[in-house]
Amino acid sequence: MKSLYQLMLGSKAAVIVIDVQNDYCHPEGALSQAGCDVIGVAEMMPQLHRLLHSARELNVPVIFIQTLHEKATDSAAWTTRSSGRSANVCRWGSWGAEFYEVSPEEGDIIVNKHRYSAFVNTRLDSVLKTLKIETLIMTGVSTNVCVESTARDGFMLDYHIVFVADACASYSQAAHEMTLQNIEDYFGKVSKVAQLIDIWMGPMPEEPLRPMSTTQPAIG
Repeated sequence: MKSLYQLMLGSKAAVIVIDVQNDYCHPEGALSQAGCDVIGVAEMMPQLHRLLHSARELNVPVIFIQTLHEKATDSAAWTTRSSGRSANVCRWGSWGAEFYEVSPEEGDIIVNKHRYSAFVNTRLDSVLKTLKIETLIMTGVSTNVCVESTARDGFMLDYHIVFVADACASYSQAAHEMTLQNIEDYFGKVSKVAQLIDIWMGPMPEEPLRPMSTTQPAIG
């Protein structure tokens, strides 16, 4: 199994920022107004900003996933799911669908999605393959729904998963921790922002010396 260091430097990585949008994150957004506790979002935002700043300094690709819903994608199965409080979030053109305290910069990529997973009926896989990405650094909201759904599908598509514990947020600490355990056990590695930045900014380890061969070279 590859180490965290190998995943971050030995293969090409991209930061995936999922659903950091007003309806999911803002105290006046739809989910907060429906009773969801968004304190975890406020607590994780400084760490997410740190990670994005470091990624951009080092030319690590940043891909923003933006949920957009409209009548054309509101299937019966989707609109009648048990989580009815999230039925009317992130509508096309609404304030709720806008990014919350983050803004894609020049060179960043935006991928729109209509379901929990950013791989379902989107261009994400094509973008990642074009960039020759092998490792997905998972961040965003919410830990146990859209971030986990995307991480699971990414793993099934043979991407390495690094799940950033303090750059993700859920509306329940128990749900957040449950996902972290699930990822660590089955789908990838769990890390924190400081660890990733240390790896990016630290010196490359010296390549271990190869043992000298004890076989005599052939003569003639």
